[in-house]
Amino acid sequence: MNNLSLLFSTVITDDETIKLLDGDLTLYKRSHSHQWQCRFKLATGAWHSASTGSDQLAEATTQAIAIYETVKVKLASDLAIKTRTFRQLANQELAAAARVVHANPNKRTHVDYIHIYTKYLIPFFGAYQINDITQELVDDYSAWRISQMGKEPKSYTQRRHAGLYKRVIERARAQGLIHQHRTIPLLEVAGDKPEARPAFNQQEVNYLLEYMQDWERFGRNQRSNHMRRLCRVYVAFLLGTGIRQGTESMPIRWKSLQWHWIGEQRYLRVWVSGKTGPRYLIARHFVIEALERLIAWQALPYPNLDAVIEAKLDRRVFVFPEGDAPHSLDSVFERLMVESGLFKDATGKNRTLYSLRHTYATFALAEGVDIHTLARQMGTSTLMIERHYSKLTPMMAAKKLA
Repeated sequence: MNNLSLLFSTVITDDETIKLLDGDLTLYKRSHSHQWQCRFKLATGAWHSASTGSDQLAEATTQAIAIYETVKVKLASDLAIKTRTFRQLANQELAAAARVVHANPNKRTHVDYIHIYTKYLIPFFGAYQINDITQELVDDYSAWRISQMGKEPKSYTQRRHAGLYKRVIERARAQGLIHQHRTIPLLEVAGDKPEARPAFNQQEVNYLLEYMQDWERFGRNQRSNHMRRLCRVYVAFLLGTGIRQGTESMPIRWKSLQWHWIGEQRYLRVWVSGKTGPRYLIARHFVIEALERLIAWQALPYPNLDAVIEAKLDRRVFVFPEGDAPHSLDSVFERLMVESGLFKDATGKNRTLYSLRHTYATFALAEGVDIHTLARQMGTSTLMIERHYSKLTPMMAAKKLA
């Protein structure tokens, strides 16, 4: 980042290209766009380009350097550096189906394929990056599909949807767009036995929280250290709230945090805008310590969480000290799982950030929280809780039942 003072010592016009990092990184603008783009050459000799998302030079410079460093970290970790939306990949499948129909108009099966993609799969999943598709999103698709059809589809229809969805995921993997350790959840068919979600037991959670204390300090560079520090707080936040990772939790702002009092006891309350609408959720007490650690690291002008809440600070919570934020923390969490030895659960399934939400639900049920309260806290339906967790409750309540 010491290159910044050199950059701003000269006047830059919009139509110039700007060299950063000793010429390894270039900032430029396209003729039809106000936003700055960046490009740099990979070790393979191929060029990588991306939008900084900003038309302001200072912000674009910071973002371009962050993109450059993030790509270097991903390459060193054998992770995918590019991704595509579900719509972009599904359109490739649509084009293939259309060619078959054009060659043989009587090919009814492929006409059905086109209908399923355009009527259901693309409208629901289309805007999501392929690596951002979570189990929660896949679960929500089933309920959304029923609302669109007005009924529960028959098993063969569900299987066709599941098969076409899987084709898109396989296409993404074949194009190297999915991180090598990432498991993208697949659609289930009602009547099939729902698979248990990979989670952590209490001993593993204790180990993970302790392991991260040293892990966060030993990244490859400053950007990597920043990602790790933010990830550590994010993990505690997900474990302590049950909130959805990604689009529900990453946009949270400090002003969304409040104190909720019951008598002399106070609880941290979080205002969340999620898929099922806005709601309040209550955080476990250990989340407070994690957030105060984040306040100190971000060098906010407040001594503690009390002061931040009182100030109603309108700033995103999960950002770096400079104020910029990663697109997601999936990759760094994946790295954490591999390095800590916790990547696989006892059944061999890969753990992801979604596993923290499943862990929260499992622990809450074990502590006697009823499914209606849990469903409200997690922003989901009691039907979804019963479908995935009801078989666990008799074992968890063994002491009471015996």
